[in-house]
Amino acid sequence: MAHDIPFREAVRVWLRVAAYSFGGPAGQIAVMHKFVVEEKRWVSENRFLHALNYVMLLPGPEAQQLATYLGWLLHRTPGGLVAGTLFILPGFLSILALSILYAGFRDLTLVAGLFYGLKPAVMAVVVEAVIRIGRRALQNGTLIGLAGLAFVAIFFFDVPFPLIVIGAGLIGLAGGRIWPAKFHLGGRSATAAADPTGRQFIISDEAGDGVRPSTRQALQTLIVWLLIWLAPLGGLFLWLGGDNLFTQISFFFSKMALVTFGGAYAALAYIAQEAVAAQGWLQPGEMLDGLGMAETTPGPLIQVVQFVGFMAAYRHAALASPLWAGFYGAVLTTWMTFAPCFLFIFVGAPYIEYLRGNRSLSTALTGITAAVVGVILNLALWFSIHVLFGVVGEQQIGPLRLYAPAWETVDWLAVALATAAFVALFRFKWGMLTVLGGSALLGLLLYVLG
Repeated sequence: MAHDIPFREAVRVWLRVAAYSFGGPAGQIAVMHKFVVEEKRWVSENRFLHALNYVMLLPGPEAQQLATYLGWLLHRTPGGLVAGTLFILPGFLSILALSILYAGFRDLTLVAGLFYGLKPAVMAVVVEAVIRIGRRALQNGTLIGLAGLAFVAIFFFDVPFPLIVIGAGLIGLAGGRIWPAKFHLGGRSATAAADPTGRQFIISDEAGDGVRPSTRQALQTLIVWLLIWLAPLGGLFLWLGGDNLFTQISFFFSKMALVTFGGAYAALAYIAQEAVAAQGWLQPGEMLDGLGMAETTPGPLIQVVQFVGFMAAYRHAALASPLWAGFYGAVLTTWMTFAPCFLFIFVGAPYIEYLRGNRSLSTALTGITAAVVGVILNLALWFSIHVLFGVVGEQQIGPLRLYAPAWETVDWLAVALATAAFVALFRFKWGMLTVLGGSALLGLLLYVLG
């Protein structure tokens, strides 16, 4: 290493990042920038953006992968392991505790009222995410049209999310060659020419910073992390067979880790499509409860998958008591979701200079990002229907799927809470935690009085 940053001091910084990692990826990335770039001056603006560009190309939670990458940049594999693991740990412990409370005491008035108020606010947060991401990603009519196609495909025709991602990537790849002005937007894969502050950073802008890609090292790292990631899946398959719930959980979330481009909200659309509709592990409203847990606890929003794994095992596993089964499901889900994140960083980080300047990857990512906006819009509408209506039916007309909410079952209190959350977010610019917390308390009051 070409610097003298103490490993112990780095651990303290990653503990601070973990403790302040509320508010979704945008807030989490801002926290890392404040501590690592502004306060410590360990990494330059360009190198920070360099890392961010890379993780945006990957499936999975970009904020956790950015922490892992920065930890690797500072102290190689030990640093990446510490930074990435500490980023996950507070959220894992928090959601585990909330999942146990939810599973065992959900019928209590206190718990039921809090989650009743939380759901409409989460709905508003997801809609706000659609608008925020759409403004950034849909910079021309072609990309707006691609987002619309993705929405129609998943909402009306139930097209699997991985196929939408692959198709959008291929469209972006082809569009970048045929119509480059519409797909090569720049900015996202370009770093600033110079650090505007003029400050000296320990890891500055020199390309590579002494890192040299090695095919042999990359293959060794790939093999080690594939074994770490997939060994539990293989062991469960040999021990319990492919039909066992724990094997199915392992397989599903391993697959999810490879296709969830676009952050947690896009991943939720895929999870809702599979874990709720196809597998029946959760009810639609329970997905909102899990998202509310992830929104109000530290760590990546994708940690909501832990709640899915917990509830699936709590209800359906037969090898242990419900609580222990839920615990095993939560651990297994977390392992399968985050182990590949370390693989992507440790294998790919030495090649980041090559990836950053690749024009084809940039245009493919532009297509995927546009499609993800349509997928998140599907999620927002799907959540809204199930929050605001007590009964929601479905009609299948050939390949076309239509939702049929029963209008007489509309929940006017939920409508009022959602409206208040929208006003707080969009008109008064309240913080997400304030809106969620206030809505939960208000929901508890209305639930008790009603």
